[in-house]
Amino acid sequence: MEKVLFGKTGLMATRSGFGALPVQRLGKPEGAALLRRGYEGGINFFDTANAYSDSEEKIGMGLSDVRGRIIIATKTGAGEPGLFWRHLNLSLERVKTDYIDIYQFHNPRALPGEDMLECMREAKARGLIRHIGITCHRLDVALAAARSGDYETIQYPLSALSSEDEIAFVRLCASLGVGVIGMKGLAGGLLTSAAPTMAFLRPYANVIPIWGFQRDSELDEVIALEQSPPALDEAMLARIEADRAQLSGNFCRGCGYCMPCPAGIEINNCARMPLLLRRSPSASWLTPQWQAEMEKIAGCVHCGQCMKACPYGLNTPRLLEECLADYRAFLSA
Repeated sequence: MEKVLFGKTGLMATRSGFGALPVQRLGKPEGAALLRRGYEGGINFFDTANAYSDSEEKIGMGLSDVRGRIIIATKTGAGEPGLFWRHLNLSLERVKTDYIDIYQFHNPRALPGEDMLECMREAKARGLIRHIGITCHRLDVALAAARSGDYETIQYPLSALSSEDEIAFVRLCASLGVGVIGMKGLAGGLLTSAAPTMAFLRPYANVIPIWGFQRDSELDEVIALEQSPPALDEAMLARIEADRAQLSGNFCRGCGYCMPCPAGIEINNCARMPLLLRRSPSASWLTPQWQAEMEKIAGCVHCGQCMKACPYGLNTPRLLEECLADYRAFLSA
């Protein structure tokens, strides 16, 4: 698999990375085996987080014997130094390693303060981490991180649906030598193939898309595409424009930062139900279980908690009401 120099880190990373959030949904042997298949298929970049339950453990199980040949990126959600060090030590233990290649602050609402940056710098000076990164879902935070000079990598949602402003951010990072880890390449599952995003992001060598793998078929698709990368030709551009036309504006990306909901609503799926019904087999979303889940929207207490947590600034209660009305109409059609 083709490798590129990843920003100013000096790391040679494969053009596609393995997003290891979904492997937490697999049993330990199955998760470790899928990670190993990714490595054997040519991937050398693996992204996880302290918060992804046993994802780090599965990386340790499946890949510790090839540690020197892979790049491991993980994250801490710590907001104070004591927790930072506990998270880092736990990650090192779980992954079965004595260093993390890229250690990232996990989606802070604003740039971390000097006390937290000093933790990163000390960990780097001690050889416990090699490079300092940050993940974020808000463009203003991502831009501030790039301009700060404190971060060697920034993880941000990028896909074939990305805006001109987001591509300008990618170009800014390239000019500054900052590597960009592109998460949510399938826009939270609303794009049905990796090909459009791979073609769209391919011209930007400082971007490593990470694909969330839970099934062999998903991994096989990306490995096959890497062996014969899709071109950004007229047909692909037309396909991307068709997706943009349907997915433009305010739509839920399914990130889940609004959860849990006090009313028990599964917001990260209910708030994008019209798209799920029309962009995937609808039968699985029309079961009695999902009908009951959607009807929970009627019990929304309008506390505003979801709006405050949404990194995309969505009016989530209003979106949920619209989704419930659409769902009822879909059922009765």
